[in-house]
Amino acid sequence: MTELTHLTDDGDVHMVDVGGKEVTERVAVAEAFVDLDDSTADLLFSGGLPKGDALAVVRIAAIGGAKKAADLIPLCHPLPLTGVQVVVERSGVGARIEVTAKTSGRTGVEMEAMSGVSAGALALYDMVKGVQRGATIGPIRLLAKSGGRSGEWQR
Repeated sequence: MTELTHLTDDGDVHMVDVGGKEVTERVAVAEAFVDLDDSTADLLFSGGLPKGDALAVVRIAAIGGAKKAADLIPLCHPLPLTGVQVVVERSGVGARIEVTAKTSGRTGVEMEAMSGVSAGALALYDMVKGVQRGATIGPIRLLAKSGGRSGEWQR
C-alpha cells in the first residue's frame, strides 16, 4: 500500500468512504494471550476462581468488545456483525483467547476481532487479579482476514 487512506490530499484525517465498495462476506480472526502462573491457570480452567465463572465472563466481554469497536476506534466504521465466536483455551503461557468476527459488508472486521480479544483479555485480567496481580496481557494480534478487494491474508 503506497498511500494513507485515512488522510486527505491536504493531510487531514478523515473517515474513508466505503460506499462504493462491493458488499462481500468478511471474516477476521485475532488472538490475545494472558500470561498466568500455573496455579492461576488451574483455577481459571477448573472454575475455581473466587469471582466465579471467568471463562463465561471472558466470552461475553469479547463479544461486547467486538460489537463496540467503532465506539473505541475513531476511524472504524460501525458494522452489523453477523457472528462473533470466542474460544478461550489453556496455552503454554496461561490462556489464549481467539475471536472470529464475521460480517457481510463493505469493509473488513479486523478491528472488531482485535477489539474483541482485547476486551476478553482485560476481562480475564479482572477476573484473576485477586489471585494474581502480575498477570500480563499480550501479544494481541490479527491471525487472518478474508473478503473484500484485498482478499485473504494469514499470519
